[in-house]
Amino acid sequence: MRSIRILQGFVLVCILLVPILIFLFLKSFGTNTYDIPVFYEKGVDNPFQECPIADTTQHYIPEFSFTNQVGDEVGRSDMEGKITIVDFFFTSCPSICPKMSAEMERVNDMFRDDDRVHIMSISIDPQFDTPEVLQEYAEEHGAKAGKWDFLTGGVQETYDLAKCGFIIPTIDGLGIPDDFAHSDKFMLIDELGRIRGYYSGTSREDVDLLMLETKVLLHASEGN
Repeated sequence: MRSIRILQGFVLVCILLVPILIFLFLKSFGTNTYDIPVFYEKGVDNPFQECPIADTTQHYIPEFSFTNQVGDEVGRSDMEGKITIVDFFFTSCPSICPKMSAEMERVNDMFRDDDRVHIMSISIDPQFDTPEVLQEYAEEHGAKAGKWDFLTGGVQETYDLAKCGFIIPTIDGLGIPDDFAHSDKFMLIDELGRIRGYYSGTSREDVDLLMLETKVLLHASEGN
């Protein structure tokens, strides 16, 4: 008899817990718990002293201004209040760039009609990649200036921006395509200018993740 009472008490407790568990489940289900990291919240390491003395506070993309494929000046100010997706490339690249540009086309197609998303592809061979060369390349990839900007600027400024602004390795090939070296990463930058993600531009799965996390940031900005 005693064991039956214990069993009945246990069943009663379970019955009473069911509404609480359902409430907790629904509450967690209705909350966006997808967390996208913020990179370099305590500054950026500078082991080779290539960049200005590192700060120990949140790293933001620094000021810059380059020329796009139609001759307009585009830079840091154009990133304000937008989600920006950035990569470094060059039009004569014999290796990874064609794959990266094809994947960026998918990103462009996904957010073509959303003015809150801006794409920047920055040339690491600015001496060859003039606005005229970039315009031809942009047309090949269905890019519209102001939405997907192909940018060219000063050589030193470009490499400093890559290494110290976006924190990716880049090596000048001095005009020889096979000697240029750059990261295959697409960078996701939030509306405050913080780096939120790095994704391989040669991996379809990584680019799918980039597009998903861009949507998450867009949704989060709607709630602010």
